[in-house]
Amino acid sequence: MGKIKSVKFKLNTFEYEKPFHITNSISTKTSNIEICIELENGILGFGEASPSFRVNGEKVETLPALESIINDMIKGYDVKNYRQIFDILDKFFAFPSIKAAVQYAVLDALSEEIGLPVYKLLGGAREKIETDKTVSIGKIDDRVNDAVKIFKEGFRIIKIKVGENLKEDIEALERIYEKTKGAKYIVDANMGYTPKEAIIFVNELYKKGIDINVFEQPVKAHDIEGLKFVRFHSPFPVGADESAKTKYDVMRLIKEEAVDYINIKLMKSGISDALAIVEIVKAANLHLMIGCMGESSLGINQSVHFALGIGAFEFHDLDSALMIKEKKFRGKYKTEIPYYIAIQ
Repeated sequence: MGKIKSVKFKLNTFEYEKPFHITNSISTKTSNIEICIELENGILGFGEASPSFRVNGEKVETLPALESIINDMIKGYDVKNYRQIFDILDKFFAFPSIKAAVQYAVLDALSEEIGLPVYKLLGGAREKIETDKTVSIGKIDDRVNDAVKIFKEGFRIIKIKVGENLKEDIEALERIYEKTKGAKYIVDANMGYTPKEAIIFVNELYKKGIDINVFEQPVKAHDIEGLKFVRFHSPFPVGADESAKTKYDVMRLIKEEAVDYINIKLMKSGISDALAIVEIVKAANLHLMIGCMGESSLGINQSVHFALGIGAFEFHDLDSALMIKEKKFRGKYKTEIPYYIAIQ
């Protein structure tokens, strides 16, 4: 029987290859919770939670206390009835990364039980996706060198972090553009600009002939009016990340006409809300991208399978596992830069 016997949590810590610097935050390591669901027939399903205090208010030290609670709530449920389990886990709205990881572990266990990959359970829309790779904030020369290295590695979509120094950000983008022509750019301010600064930034790039594909989260998460102001005064599409955590957030963003793109992260929404957000955004005729927090290959595996299964995303920002030191690759996908490829 495919009934849940136990849910186990394990804390894992990974170091970044180099410090990862975004607006007002520098990380040298990431601490994640590995989830293992064991079924009564011995089959195992795995997921990973990568909590963010900056985005979700989650502290990894608090999450192990949920292990016994989640066991009590979902033990005995059959993973074939995964929607019933999802409905229970939706109540953990204060712990979205745990919600995501347990929901995925349920799907992974079901996948192992019936011999069908998770991406096919979710629809099997694609066989491969293209990921970007990120240039974090730093000295201008370092940012340019990182971008050139990423481009030479074979990535053709480059994500560039900005938001701490407007003048340096503009200069960095100009120099990166000169050395990586042919690439597409996602520029992410991580809430670092005021609306006026954001407009100055995009207009300066536009005057220099630099095209960016998405200008992501230029202003504070709660500043929906500011986000809308930027969208209506920007020559480039504007995306929401920190402003778009739940399906209710996305409904408001659409109603306010505040964005062109929604960045779904499973760590913000869980699988269940992510599925709803996809359909809401498609119905509004807007655009989707998918991102990550600090997941290892085990956690990125979740987003890769989600993206392959749904097939709705124009951009895939799924590079965290490429930036950390990991002893063993644990994804159920293949990497051929810049692509992630399904394993049948």
